[in-house]
Amino acid sequence: MPSPAAQFLTSSPTDLSRAAELLRAGHCVALPTETVYGLAADALNPSALAQVFTIKGRPLLDPLIVHVLDQAALAEVAEPDERLALLASFWPGPLTVVLRRKACVPDLVTASKPTVAVRIPAHPVFREVLRLCGRPLAAPSANPFGYVSPTKAVHVSDSLGERCPWIVDGGACTHGVESTILDLSVPGQARLLRPGPITLEALQAKLGPIEVVTRAASQQSAQDAPGMLERHYSPATRVELFARGSTPPAAVGKVARLLLARRSDLPVGPADFYLSEHGSAEEGARHLFDLLRQLDARGFDVIQAELAEAAGIGVAYNDRLTRAAAR
Repeated sequence: MPSPAAQFLTSSPTDLSRAAELLRAGHCVALPTETVYGLAADALNPSALAQVFTIKGRPLLDPLIVHVLDQAALAEVAEPDERLALLASFWPGPLTVVLRRKACVPDLVTASKPTVAVRIPAHPVFREVLRLCGRPLAAPSANPFGYVSPTKAVHVSDSLGERCPWIVDGGACTHGVESTILDLSVPGQARLLRPGPITLEALQAKLGPIEVVTRAASQQSAQDAPGMLERHYSPATRVELFARGSTPPAAVGKVARLLLARRSDLPVGPADFYLSEHGSAEEGARHLFDLLRQLDARGFDVIQAELAEAAGIGVAYNDRLTRAAAR
């Protein structure tokens, strides 16, 4: 049996074999992906899946993403769609596609909906564990439901503690925000459900017009995909937003300012923190959740966060901050 404290595993062959063994036995293991750390469980084992919901405090109405090694493994859990061939260049990578589910996928994965969200991850550690365990893995972010996603192994232990006994430390995540989610479950229709590292522009170049779903999901009915609630990715500290390049409004109390870059037009404040030296939205997204977590632990009354230009990955960056600021 595991000790009460989380046990960190490395990316060594011995430790990854151990992680795969635990997953096959029905346990949960936190694994690194190129987006954020995921709380992995056998996607075809209802008992293991139930642990994921318990550990996270996740509502059953919120579906899970199933991670598979390749398109052959994808075809075992989802009905094929000819448009997947057009998206092949994005896999392995941070793209999740919603398709019609196959009968082997438990209702816990899909919130009892007829669709399933699937992804072929790129992170070498996650891929090796997939290969070793030979099972599709459901892996929502390894954090309490609704809180800031983890992009480092220590974030998982900090927020889940003994509830997550095993964590594979694969270093900091490359992208720092969750995967793009594209709904292809209806023939002839494509919907962007969640922006991410694979941009809308890149997807449209492959598929043509894509409907962008901007409404927040209801908390009373099954969601089409994860990450669609109005409030999500949210620290305990209040978050206020201001437009790129503008001056943040005056605020009362102990205030942290989260800026995309150093700015000559803005006097340096006593608690200014920078996501990028040169205003890169990619770099800002990579560091966003880590810095939000750091600031949340420092006793500020409010975090004022600068939005990015609404283009490329800046759309995903703004989406996460907007949901973090919702009250």
